[in-house]
Amino acid sequence: MPTPPADSEALYRVAVEFGDCDPAGIVYFPNFYRWMDAASRHWFVVRGVPSWREAEARWGVVGTPIVDVQTKFFKAAVYGDKLAIETEVAEWRTKSFVQRHRIWRGADVLVEGTEVRVFAARGAGGVGIRGVIVPDEVRALQPASD
Repeated sequence: MPTPPADSEALYRVAVEFGDCDPAGIVYFPNFYRWMDAASRHWFVVRGVPSWREAEARWGVVGTPIVDVQTKFFKAAVYGDKLAIETEVAEWRTKSFVQRHRIWRGADVLVEGTEVRVFAARGAGGVGIRGVIVPDEVRALQPASD
């Protein structure tokens, strides 16, 4: 059983609002994906990675879109809950990385999610996007946890 993370600025915090819930009074599941996406960006921010606009100027990177996601839901969250999202990089690949999220309410894990994201740059002529090599400066922020 996982141990709750220590209180840290690295945790992304969510206060569940009434509008986050479905008619049954529990969090509507797509909100967990929205929060994991925000936690992913937060992971970079607390480690000093600039905004994606600045990252584009520095490395040509416009963001890290998701190409695969796996999620397990263990317990429901409801209006008024205070959640903490623990995020880590499990694996760095050439142009992508695997990020893991655990969503906690106190000592309870509610959700575990794994995302594969790619570092993306604008496509030829500014049309679409294409995968690019993860900048060494970013890769050095955290060794993979596996």
